[in-house]
Amino acid sequence: MEVTNRIGVDIFSGAGGLSLGAEMAGIKIAIAVERDTAAAKTFAKNHPNAQVICEDITQIDPLNFVKKNPFIVFGGPPCQGFSLSNTKTRTSDNINNSLFLEFVRFVKVLKPKWFLFENVEGIKYFNKGKTVQEIKDCFREIGYVTTEDVLYASDYGVPQHRNRFFMVGNRLDIDFKFPRKYNSKVCVNDAISDLPDLQNGDSFMELPYKDGIQDVSTYAKAMRKKSDRSKQNFVSKNMDYILERYKYIKQGENWRAIPSNLMQNYANVENCHSGIYKRLDASLPSVVISNYRKNMLIHPNQDRGLSVREAARLQSFPDDFIFEGSLMHIQQQIGNAVPPLLAKAIFKKILSY
Repeated sequence: MEVTNRIGVDIFSGAGGLSLGAEMAGIKIAIAVERDTAAAKTFAKNHPNAQVICEDITQIDPLNFVKKNPFIVFGGPPCQGFSLSNTKTRTSDNINNSLFLEFVRFVKVLKPKWFLFENVEGIKYFNKGKTVQEIKDCFREIGYVTTEDVLYASDYGVPQHRNRFFMVGNRLDIDFKFPRKYNSKVCVNDAISDLPDLQNGDSFMELPYKDGIQDVSTYAKAMRKKSDRSKQNFVSKNMDYILERYKYIKQGENWRAIPSNLMQNYANVENCHSGIYKRLDASLPSVVISNYRKNMLIHPNQDRGLSVREAARLQSFPDDFIFEGSLMHIQQQIGNAVPPLLAKAIFKKILSY
């Protein structure tokens, strides 16, 4: 496929999950805008042909960096204010809720053929649906027809049951339809079982894979395509009392399996979120990999948290994708990212028109 006229602009890019999916589909990334220094470094390392602008987006004139009329502008503005899990700041006054207007500004100035806007599912319900309607109205006023839906990553080859809101628009008057779901799902075992065994607090930049390439799943083969060793095998070091709790939790279970005498530091355990102390079920797609360190997500067969590489695999980042920054920053980058394989499916559908 010709990519010379398939220029993409990624704003609020994070580590670059959307851009990786776009590149897989045949789009060339010209620029990326990301204010977080560690995420910008990750993007630059893994997208060496793109110009990364690590500045406040409100101060950027996109025409200083890219020509008008690129193929597509895409990105996901910060979503803390939209998230259903955030009851404290989900108000119309949250500054993050106004950043989508910067997205609209980039589209208005650059006039791409297409745009892709990504966010948390909660944006659908924010302000009783008025926020999404306001976004649609903004784009209609500048000449774009839009389609929106919530997609589950596990329906598109990602070993994770992650739901994200997507709005796709174009100024070609095309009635866009989102891609069809795949016929099968990828489970946790297929995704990570070939990665090395680790212990609490381990930190190995490179280790050999546990299984030979001939013995792994189709998914693992794809993840290992450009890598001959498992990289960034970093596991957060948890306290002994947390590891003791892990021992009581079977696959698919959460904190409720922990004896009450081991949970006495919680003022009210009934306030615990169902995702806390969740041991992954190896036979199913993973639960959402968001802040997997804070949530104490547990490896399906080992009494420890997930490694960076395991979490990256569950997000569908290939093994040659290297994250920059401290362990905490890396974990946040992975948790915030759009799964590249989900992005790829949407971009391929856009290109099919």
